Amino acid sequence: MITQTRISDFVEEQRQFFQTNQTKDVDFRIDKLKTLEQAIEGNKGNIIQALKADLHKPGFEAYFEIMGVLSEIKYTLKHLKNWAKPQKVATPFYQFLSSGHISHEPLGVVLIIGPWNYPINLMLTPLVSAIASGNCAVLKPSELAPHTSSVIADIIQNTFDSSFITVVEGGVETSKELLATSFDHIFFTGGTEVGKIVMSAAAKHLTPVTLELGGKSPCIVDDDINLEYTAKRIVWGKFSNAGQTCTAPDYLLVNRQIKTELLNHIKNQIKQFYGDEPSKIHSYARIINQRHFYRLTELLKDGEIIVGGETDLDNLYIAPTVIDQVSSQDKIMQEEIFGPILPVLEYTHLSEAINLVNKQPKPLALYFFSKNKKHQELILQSTASGGVCINDTLMHMTVPALPFGGVGASGFGRYHGKAGFDNFSYQRGVLNKSFLLDLKWRYPPYKQKGRVNSQ
Repeated sequence: MITQTRISDFVEEQRQFFQTNQTKDVDFRIDKLKTLEQAIEGNKGNIIQALKADLHKPGFEAYFEIMGVLSEIKYTLKHLKNWAKPQKVATPFYQFLSSGHISHEPLGVVLIIGPWNYPINLMLTPLVSAIASGNCAVLKPSELAPHTSSVIADIIQNTFDSSFITVVEGGVETSKELLATSFDHIFFTGGTEVGKIVMSAAAKHLTPVTLELGGKSPCIVDDDINLEYTAKRIVWGKFSNAGQTCTAPDYLLVNRQIKTELLNHIKNQIKQFYGDEPSKIHSYARIINQRHFYRLTELLKDGEIIVGGETDLDNLYIAPTVIDQVSSQDKIMQEEIFGPILPVLEYTHLSEAINLVNKQPKPLALYFFSKNKKHQELILQSTASGGVCINDTLMHMTVPALPFGGVGASGFGRYHGKAGFDNFSYQRGVLNKSFLLDLKWRYPPYKQKGRVNSQ
């Protein structure tokens, strides 16, 4: 374990490097982003192997994760110079002969704590924003994905000087030591309970935080849909990475009129994607560890399993599972599932679905399938969530121009694209006054009701 003394030493080293102002140069940032891009490109094979070892992640899903980071870098490189320009603002009439602008300043030395489920994307995408904004960074990958953590450490250590970016590997104690250290910003992706611990530790240093958490992301299905496409997109979004996705559809709310037909399509799509025995194909991931495996198997006790339900502890395998006859009071509806289990609830009127969603803490994502424009608008106006995807799942996360983040219990702060640049910057207001004229009206002695206010 790395001690807090050692952590403080290399944080201080980064502070000293930050004080040289090299990271404030936009060309420096562009060069480092290109360097990161080259390092990722050169390590694709190692990354894919590591994701396979940690999560049994299929090659395509691993490649998709890598491409998310590369897409973010390309988008940032295209727009960074424009984002970094000082923004002119108008000044009021009493500030004549002056000019005002907003400069976007880096925060300093930031800590990025990554999760285990998408350990490459959710570690390196925030890093892209941190570099673009001119910060130094300390990265803490998840110890639950040790092979990927090691690859990240190798990439960063072989690419950047530790005074600019460094990686700290370790378990819970190492995380505690990091959180006991003063940073200029902490970016955390993970569960709600750990998010509370991060926020509490940050408060001791008045350190601002970004919390990317999770929650029960609903998937509402109207009766006016393309059944085949809807089923395909729900199955893909739910069972990719064995459901271990912070924005995966957590539960299904289906219009009663099309429920039976939709569930039949979902059954067919699961078979088309994963065959009769998903445990024997390469396109399906595994549960990260035994603790999560046992937690998930407990949730299989609710409702009626209509697809899947098979488990294998030795291989950390839980089949793609759909559970019908679930109520909002069941245990499976009381916590984020974060696994390949999809409970199904039904509704008659859309207002019922909206009311059920609004009784839950605000989710990270909300999915709505419908061709009805009025219903789409009603969902947008009547619910709150970090993001929304209409007639698809997960894909809103892949658009760099869309800010990504939670609201309420699902987190706060935004990143991706310009939102990430802003998240790792602070806005500095600058007023520049001329010497050409200096009116006396603001200086003492002040006039009151036409008379000099004497002491």
